[in-house]
Amino acid sequence: MIEKAPKTDLKMNDPETYTDSFAISQVHLILPVIKKIENEYLYWDKVKYLKENKWNGVKLWEITKYKRVLQSSISWISRIQYSYNVTTNLQQKLHYLDHNFGAGLQKEQLLSELDKQQYLNNALMEESIFSSMIEGATTTRVKAKDMLRKNKSPKNKSEQMILNNYETIQYISDHKTDDISVQKLYEIHHLVTKNTLEEQKVGVFRNNNEIHVMNEITGEIVHTPPDFKLLTRLMESFCDFFNNNPKDSFIHPIVKASILHFFIGYIHPFVDGNGRTARAIFYWYLLKEGYWLVEYLSISRVIMKTKVQYEKAYIYTEIDDMDVTYFIHYQIKVLTQAFEDLKKYVSKKKKEEDKLSIFYRESNINERQAQLLFWIKENENRYFSVKEIENIFSITNQTARTDLENLVEKQILKKVYINKKAANYWKGDLFDKKFS
Repeated sequence: MIEKAPKTDLKMNDPETYTDSFAISQVHLILPVIKKIENEYLYWDKVKYLKENKWNGVKLWEITKYKRVLQSSISWISRIQYSYNVTTNLQQKLHYLDHNFGAGLQKEQLLSELDKQQYLNNALMEESIFSSMIEGATTTRVKAKDMLRKNKSPKNKSEQMILNNYETIQYISDHKTDDISVQKLYEIHHLVTKNTLEEQKVGVFRNNNEIHVMNEITGEIVHTPPDFKLLTRLMESFCDFFNNNPKDSFIHPIVKASILHFFIGYIHPFVDGNGRTARAIFYWYLLKEGYWLVEYLSISRVIMKTKVQYEKAYIYTEIDDMDVTYFIHYQIKVLTQAFEDLKKYVSKKKKEEDKLSIFYRESNINERQAQLLFWIKENENRYFSVKEIENIFSITNQTARTDLENLVEKQILKKVYINKKAANYWKGDLFDKKFS
């Protein structure tokens, strides 16, 4: 549990407060410690240990709260009031993400068709796996990816959760320009929870107040969601907020996507699957607003690594008068780290491309075939099915079959039947001779 901050006497109607308001709003220019507090958007549990000359943590917190209240924007989701601050530091980070996330740019300018599909498939699988792991799915990435690539049926609840997330993200990609509605929220929830939740609880709002967010270690209640009787009104207001961004009350899309993510978790409209739904809505809104690079990121992998910070961002917001800036800060950190991870992945793939040249010595080898031969050279026990190749490269069944059969004809691969109809394709007899 996080210590609640001491109350500050914010008399906003007091003339003396207004007299001092300019000085308070500019205090970061003369006090480095205030700049640190704002840049990192620290809560009381960190501020209380700071000092500046004669000012202890309590005084610094008081100044911080004055400054934040003076500069904050206030809005509502139905009856729930919240505030947020787009600080100078946040503006800088948002500009960086705008510049790099391709809003308004065509992906063809940056990625070749093959690169684009490989990166997209990898991100889709990674996001599906880690979004499920955050909610308790227990499996390995290797097993999960093998299931998705080879189109295997899930064997347990964990694998079903991963498959559900995989299909949900595909659904969002196909509907990314659509507005949202309560019915669409039901559809998203149905996709993320099917076959993992009792049927009567899938795709409907909760109908009681028995849902609480608990501290897994202590068993303490850390959040009690709003009354279930308010859910329809709240979620209609949520959908209206998603669908509209009027000029006179414009909110930066990344800020808004973060607020949307937060409120699914805060309102907790469903019995289960709220976290997965929240992350899906976050993706949906950013894709709708043209941030196409988000589709190539695994945001949930970063969240999984920083799960304590994720949970604290929710708690800070709720106990500090619904100041959702804490959650916005966290989400921007996540997006930035996911982008850095993508750059590392792209760099790794570019190095792999240099190693593909050996496979082009063979006549009539296309990019897809060179890639799968590279994978076999990296792991000689690896094999492929037609369905797997179809999924990896997003090609037709016939194209996948042709790619593989062509390599069988060259004896680079060999075809091993597993029943009368299906076969796997393994390293062939001439592979080592041709590519040693």
